[in-house]
Amino acid sequence: MSVPPKRHIKDVIYDEYLGRIQRGELTHNDRLVDTAVAAEFNVSRMPVRDAFMRLAHEGYLASSTRGFTLPELGHRQILEIFELRRLLEPRAAALASFELTDDDLKTLERAVALSESTIETGDISQLFNASEIIRRTWIMAVPNIELRDTILRYMAQIQAVRMVTFHDAASQRTLVSFHRQMLTAFSRRNGIDVELLILRFVLAGEESYLRAHGAHTDSLL
Repeated sequence: MSVPPKRHIKDVIYDEYLGRIQRGELTHNDRLVDTAVAAEFNVSRMPVRDAFMRLAHEGYLASSTRGFTLPELGHRQILEIFELRRLLEPRAAALASFELTDDDLKTLERAVALSESTIETGDISQLFNASEIIRRTWIMAVPNIELRDTILRYMAQIQAVRMVTFHDAASQRTLVSFHRQMLTAFSRRNGIDVELLILRFVLAGEESYLRAHGAHTDSLL
């Protein structure tokens, strides 16, 4: 029986921080310093820096003289990401609808209930968490690995845009409504309905962003 090779610590650190980014556990206020992370893993700075440079090369982090942060996106870049989402996510979600397990659907159901509870509580962080659970659950069920990995690559950027729009009451209600519709469509495993719904969802997100961006621009005038 062969013994799997021991993984290099830089790969362990890479996977750990990639997961934190994709789960929305890091924000633009977080600054990652290699010495602090090296102490966390009880290693030298070199494997930490190698891991973070790899994440920066792949677009997950931006480097500076003071450490690493999530990348700041310009208006044009955000619109280009929305264009990518319109092209990729509807098809990906349709494929995922046939692959979701019963446990996945239960996870979605719990997350949707959590999302709907925020209508009363107004808890933005809870709504964000519910949204990320829903999104990650169906994305991880996409059977086309290249398609899934491409979508995962811009999840951190999507999270940053979402935090701009979550404070708009109309956007919150729209998002919660879409979550319930997603659960229904995924549960029925109707690929066509899922594909159309996710396209509408991405378009609604883009509209919310443009509304928030316009309000922010107006406030600077």
